[in-house]
Amino acid sequence: MSSISSTALSGLNVASLQLQSSAHNIANLQTPGFRRQQVLQQAEPGGGVSASVSQVDAPGEAQAEDVVNQIQASLVYRANLQTLRVQRDLLGTLLDVQA
Repeated sequence: MSSISSTALSGLNVASLQLQSSAHNIANLQTPGFRRQQVLQQAEPGGGVSASVSQVDAPGEAQAEDVVNQIQASLVYRANLQTLRVQRDLLGTLLDVQA
């Protein structure tokens, strides 16, 4: 089983990858023949998530989808960051109790 911090870190990494990919898609929106990137996510058996970037099959834009992906990835990033903060605070409290 994965620790809370490694699970949250994997979520941060995937959210960051999603932010980068959707920003790349938006930046290249007007490029002729551009094929969008997509992030494929997969849950890891021991906890956490992994991701890979691939290109969609056909050229075209999906600006609304990319904007939604930006918002979603931002929220996922913040949630995982908050998980790390809570874990840090809990460990600090535990150390205070033990001292």
